[in-house]
Amino acid sequence: MNEIKKSDFFTAGKDGVKRILTPDDKKIDIIEFDDKKLCYVKSGLGYPAIYPLHETSFEKKAEAILMDLDGTSVHSESFWMWVIAQTTGRLLSKPSFEYEKEDEPFISGHSVSEHLQYMIDKYAPGASLELARQYYFEIVNYEMDEIMKGRGKQDAFTPSPNLKEFLLAVKNEGIKIGLVTSGLYEKAMPEIISAFRQLDMGDPTEFYDSIITAGYALRKGQTGTLGELAPKPHPWLYAETARVGLGIPFERRHKVLGIEDSSAGVVSIKLAGFSCVGISGGNIEKAGIGDLCDYKIDDLMQMLEIIV
Repeated sequence: MNEIKKSDFFTAGKDGVKRILTPDDKKIDIIEFDDKKLCYVKSGLGYPAIYPLHETSFEKKAEAILMDLDGTSVHSESFWMWVIAQTTGRLLSKPSFEYEKEDEPFISGHSVSEHLQYMIDKYAPGASLELARQYYFEIVNYEMDEIMKGRGKQDAFTPSPNLKEFLLAVKNEGIKIGLVTSGLYEKAMPEIISAFRQLDMGDPTEFYDSIITAGYALRKGQTGTLGELAPKPHPWLYAETARVGLGIPFERRHKVLGIEDSSAGVVSIKLAGFSCVGISGGNIEKAGIGDLCDYKIDDLMQMLEIIV
């Protein structure tokens, strides 16, 4: 974390603010006072928010774990970043367009609209976000249909190493499992269905105790959701999975662990009041958010040592 003098709404040394910290990707600011910490979540769409950053702790044995989808349960981030690149290329009328390595922390882990807005700001200033979303979902619908028919990009969705063994071991311990994703329903469900098919694990909706996605894409004639304005790093997806999906009250949050590979997901878990396990392979360290992780692992099976 980097110490800064001033945030959009706070200044170090004024109004009780001791210091302000921001990670390398500058997606959040942490405002420290003598008696509390606040987290200022920035927004690429113009709707920032400020949340209390609770002190977190964990006591084994876990009552529940909350698992991220992309990068944690299924390796698919490269596919979704490829879709973002395809969408940007269509906006620019450049089918061969490729994003730069430095773009990766900004086009993974957050909402579709924020990813697209970032690309518009950098590569297509003045382009319409609504048109970009139209192109994005045209590409997604085509690719999803191809994949579900056994065609398309064959390496799009790959189960994480030891996913089956880990999930079955957790179930065997009687620990509840919630699946949490910032992905919209039509994006997320083909991923986990594909992974469960590959692992011969049946219907994921029967296996998980709760699955919470960011809702459905807003289209003409269809009711939308808050999925594009309140995804990770906001706390609501993890909070809803635990409190509503699994029935665990806030007072028992010390019996819950979240596991994430993305910086946005780590912040989301912490803002929901849970301890966080960061798994390697995502953008946690690159974004400079590693200090917020309570535990760090390289493989899902290492999680068992923490929760049992």
